[in-house]
Amino acid sequence: MEHIAEHVLLAAYRTLEARSDHRERAIERTPAAGLVTGVPGVGKTTLLRRVAEKAQQQLGGFTTEEIRMQGQRVGFRIVPLHGRSRVMAHVDFRSHARVGRYGVDVDAIDAVAETALALDPGVGVYVVDEIGKMECFSQRFVAAMRRLLDSDKPVVASIARKGTGFIAEVKRRHDVELWEVTVRNRDALADLILKWIAERATSAAG
Repeated sequence: MEHIAEHVLLAAYRTLEARSDHRERAIERTPAAGLVTGVPGVGKTTLLRRVAEKAQQQLGGFTTEEIRMQGQRVGFRIVPLHGRSRVMAHVDFRSHARVGRYGVDVDAIDAVAETALALDPGVGVYVVDEIGKMECFSQRFVAAMRRLLDSDKPVVASIARKGTGFIAEVKRRHDVELWEVTVRNRDALADLILKWIAERATSAAG
C-alpha cells in the first residue's frame, strides 16, 4: 500500500510540475511589457497617445510633450494621464542633471513617477512615454518602473533607442517585447499594440 501511495503522490507531483511548466511557458509567450523604440522624431509619442485614446482599459502612466517658443523647442513637459503636468526639462533650467542643452528637473519627474506609476488594482494597463535619459535621472522613476515591470500589470512604454544603465537593463529583460517604429509602420503598429494589450489583459485576468 505504501508503494502505491508513493506512486500516486509522485504522479500527482509530476502533473503539478507539468502544469507549472506550462504556465511558465504561457507567461513567456505573453511578455508583460511592450517597448516602442525608434529614431527621434519618428512618432513614438504620437503612437502612444493614439493607443491611450483607443484603449478600452483603465490607464495609468504619463506621456511627454515638447515646449516650443517662436517655433523653437525649449523644453519638455511630463503629462500624467491623471493629474497635473510639470515641466521636466528646459533650456533655462540650471541643473546638474543635463541632456544636451536641457537642464532636467528631477523633482518634477519624482513627483509624477510616485503618483502616475504607483501600482493600482484599478489600472488595467500602464502607458509610459518614455524610458529615456531624462527620466532615468530620477531614482524614484527607475524604482517605480521596476515595480511595474515585476508586477502582473501590462506596460506599454517608449524607450530610447540607445542608452546604458536602466535603459539597457529593461531591454535585456526576458519578459519584454520590442517594437521598432518607422514612418511606414506606425499607423498599423497602433492596432497591433491595442490587440497586444487586450490579449495581455485577458491573460492576466485568467
